Amino acid sequence: MSKVVNRAGSPYLERNKSFGRWYRKNYIGWLFILLAVAGISLFYFYPMGRALLLSFQSGMGSNLEYVGLNNYIRLFSDPTFIAALTNTFIYLLIQVPIMILLALFFSVLLNDATLKFKGFFRTAIFLPCVTSLVAYAVIFKYLFGVDGLINQFLMDLSLISQPLNWLSDPVLAKITIIAAITWRWTGYNMIFYLSALQNIDRSMYEAARIDGATSFQQFFYITVPMLKPIILFTSIISTIGTLQIFDEIMNITNGGPGNATLSISMYIYNLSFEYSPDFGYAATVSYVIVILVVILSLIQFKVAGDDK
Repeated sequence: MSKVVNRAGSPYLERNKSFGRWYRKNYIGWLFILLAVAGISLFYFYPMGRALLLSFQSGMGSNLEYVGLNNYIRLFSDPTFIAALTNTFIYLLIQVPIMILLALFFSVLLNDATLKFKGFFRTAIFLPCVTSLVAYAVIFKYLFGVDGLINQFLMDLSLISQPLNWLSDPVLAKITIIAAITWRWTGYNMIFYLSALQNIDRSMYEAARIDGATSFQQFFYITVPMLKPIILFTSIISTIGTLQIFDEIMNITNGGPGNATLSISMYIYNLSFEYSPDFGYAATVSYVIVILVVILSLIQFKVAGDDK
């Protein structure tokens, strides 16, 4: 009888029972996420792996041959790629900071408890980001046309004496693209800031006012530090979105005049479907975006002081 008790209470059996409970618990958990893991692997990781292998190949259709690093070496001597990369960085360095600052400004303004019709203004600013990409791009194309409303408005204010060729001038065409992207995505980022602002304890602002802090001091010493994780998040997703910009350029300027507004994503499209198809080189260019996203995200984490 004592032997049975000893066996029942042995450490070996206890470990088996603990492992069985752990296995059942985790087994059920894995069953719940198995479909999602399979879908992500099939539609995300597998295409990424295939694209990486494709970047080391060259040719048309199924007639591909292994070329090693030749596609990556070709990037440095490709003037069209260099132009697309330069344009994309111009959009990134100008548009993203402007959009983040505008979104932050509007969120603070619309978080004021004394402001009337807040719901209307929030909806109006957020509405562009749910508008059809093609529809709003076509509207911007007409707005910035030679006989469009923008030229008419500037002439009515006597700011210009004759219509500007917004879509035919390299600099003005870039400004048009930047204006279109900013108009569409400012409200999207504003919603993140507005949600975060509503979670900041109001007593912090009341204590700051009692201590004599001005509105600007409250903004820079309370609001901005409290919104730091959200600012980092929106900066990263805005950077990724700008590096992948395609629809606005395709529908407003088609990359012109010349290659003055061509982006990396549109160049990938042209390599695949407009020029003589070269899917290997197109995959190589696409991995430039991946590398840029990783590098710029790490830089933003480092600047923000977030080492996690």
